[in-house]
Amino acid sequence: MIKPKLKQITSYLSITYLTLFFLSCKTDHNINRDHLVFRYNEYANINTLDPAFSRTLQDNSVCNQLFNGLVQLDDELNILPCIAKSWTISEDGMTYQFNLRQDVWFHNHELFGKDSTRRVVAHDFKYSLNRLRDEKIASPGSWVLNKVDNFEAINDSIFEIKLTQPFPAFIGLLTMKYCSVIPHEVADFYGSEFRSHPIGTGPFKFKRWEENIKLVFRKNHNYFETDQQGRKLPYLEAVAITFLPDKQSEFLQFAQGNIDYVSGLDASYKDEILTANGKLQKQYAESVNMIRGPYLNTEYLGFYLDSETPEIQSELIRKAINYGFDRKKMIVYLRNGIGTPANGGFIPMGLPGYNKTIGYNYQPEKAKKLVSQFIAETGITNPKITLVTTRNYLSFCEFIQRELEKTGLNIHVDVMPEASLRSARSNGKVDMFRSSWIADYLDAENYLSIFYSKNFAPHGSNYFHFKNDTFDQLYNKAFTITDIEERKRIYTTMDSIAMDKALMVPLYYDEVIRFTRKNVEGLDVNPINLLDLKFVKKTF
Repeated sequence: MIKPKLKQITSYLSITYLTLFFLSCKTDHNINRDHLVFRYNEYANINTLDPAFSRTLQDNSVCNQLFNGLVQLDDELNILPCIAKSWTISEDGMTYQFNLRQDVWFHNHELFGKDSTRRVVAHDFKYSLNRLRDEKIASPGSWVLNKVDNFEAINDSIFEIKLTQPFPAFIGLLTMKYCSVIPHEVADFYGSEFRSHPIGTGPFKFKRWEENIKLVFRKNHNYFETDQQGRKLPYLEAVAITFLPDKQSEFLQFAQGNIDYVSGLDASYKDEILTANGKLQKQYAESVNMIRGPYLNTEYLGFYLDSETPEIQSELIRKAINYGFDRKKMIVYLRNGIGTPANGGFIPMGLPGYNKTIGYNYQPEKAKKLVSQFIAETGITNPKITLVTTRNYLSFCEFIQRELEKTGLNIHVDVMPEASLRSARSNGKVDMFRSSWIADYLDAENYLSIFYSKNFAPHGSNYFHFKNDTFDQLYNKAFTITDIEERKRIYTTMDSIAMDKALMVPLYYDEVIRFTRKNVEGLDVNPINLLDLKFVKKTF
């Protein structure tokens, strides 16, 4: 394993010691309070602390510590009360009425006046959702309210939302961080700088952010939730986040005991920590916990169908790529068995609509015939495609590249920084790209919306520029169906259309995998990989 530069390690340790000093008890500097501080690294960096712009997994994870909404998810993805203690839904499925708790307070801030805080009322949700749909704010989460007609604070404790049409998945949308409540006093004062001056209601409150260096949260002593024994949450006093820019350096810090957890399995350390069959290596078994669980995340390769490249336009070539490599072999050798080969459709395992029979299995001879047919029909004797990826997924793309060479297809792999690839993908600048689709809410519509013609990128998530009238009709019809089994059949049909056209190449359905130190308790996994620290404890 390549060691990071000494300067990186020294800088990290300095940050850690300064953070612990900053958080230490003034009355007794000799007391070890390390067990009250949860430390982790975010290699992908954090873009914002404003929930209205929280569109990435890492942004959601930090915003989840600072903010609350009307409802929330548990680790089994059940929808539970949060600031709303209860709610009712009208018989026609179009009116949602929420009864709010009376004991939820915003984090302290001088803008609240002499009391330094204020109780959350229904008008705060009206303000927050109006801000979310404000075109001047330009939140990427405004789509959450696409089916909302209006909302109103009936009084301080009752908030009502009316939809334009029934949408059974709507309550799940409200669990997203986009729908968090924020105070108008602070948000209006800071404007766009609210991203670095966040005030919410969450279990932790903002203390300090030095971008690209460190982020510190402190315990919110006024937090409203308790555990099953009635003890106030959270248990930790602080959260300290650093930003080492690569997973290898992050893992080294974890191995040395300088951070408490790492998330995900990276090629730079997978063989160091796991055996070939996905078990902890002996040297880590006594000091590290491994937690695994299903992840609503489909990893895939996508095609930009408006490309002028004949190979991309060809359904023959797109299908040949789907047939041309062994997904099971890829998972075993590149993921140490973590994940499930995506031989079904785009909808991942665990969501209604998933069907294991509608995808592509490994059929190398069929892939060769499809490539040969393309050559015969077009006269292009050396078909080739450029596949763009990020460094973290280079090994997967190179594996696919080598496998597809055997079919007669030449794949050139190009590497871009994540932000650059995201922009290029949204603006149709790459013909073939590696990407992933992580569930925002618990309905397969979340996945199928990526193929809806009115969601063309860059204004939506249809990066493929796929348009199909039958698909669009089924997509719109699904919103009117409340019967779960019928919606499931519609979803499977829609997924089948996308797979038949070979719009993308599903690679694998992911697993959440987390590694923690043995002294960390209460950190579980959930199928959307959202970090929740309010139940976490550290022992001495």
